[in-house]
Amino acid sequence: MYSFLKFLCRIILYPINGMPKFENKQRIPEGNYILVAPHRTWFDPLYFALAASPKEFAFIAKKELFKNPLLAYVLRHANVLSVDRENPGPSVIKEPVKILQNTDKSLIIFPSGTRHSQALKGGATLIAKLSKAPLLPAVYQGPLTFKSLFSRKKAVINFGEPIYLDKSIKLNEEGQKAVEQQMQDAFDKLDKEINPDFKYVDPSSKK
Repeated sequence: MYSFLKFLCRIILYPINGMPKFENKQRIPEGNYILVAPHRTWFDPLYFALAASPKEFAFIAKKELFKNPLLAYVLRHANVLSVDRENPGPSVIKEPVKILQNTDKSLIIFPSGTRHSQALKGGATLIAKLSKAPLLPAVYQGPLTFKSLFSRKKAVINFGEPIYLDKSIKLNEEGQKAVEQQMQDAFDKLDKEINPDFKYVDPSSKK
């Protein structure tokens, strides 16, 4: 199902918006990793998964998306894990760690948690610490709404250098902030590599 859905994304996105540009794929590490990125549009997970192909990914999504039985079926077969953002339990961390340690799947996480937040949260760092998988920063620049895909503005994915957590790092407030700053610095650098004048504008703020 995952391979079919990836193929389906290609035959929908590429004719509409053209071939995307994937930069610095040589920075992608061997083995499993946690791809971390700012969440800028509902379809940027699709572009990240396509950019890092043939690697297969698992994703984390809010439980509300699973209320529709048909959508829930598709999400589960696309390696999407449900999370209750209001009352997250231990499985929010345990399941991704198991996937990274016991399968050949990597993980895509948006540390801000939502498309409408720029604040970084600690889940990705904790999962990286427990699984011993590196964090791989990446950014998406391009259309931000489905309608704007038809503008043919090129979608660009840029990969950064992996962040390997020191075994001795303590994930207290100070340690967490240090890793979050590393991620944010990487995102800023990657954006500037694509476009030195880039500035993200949340499309919902224009309404």
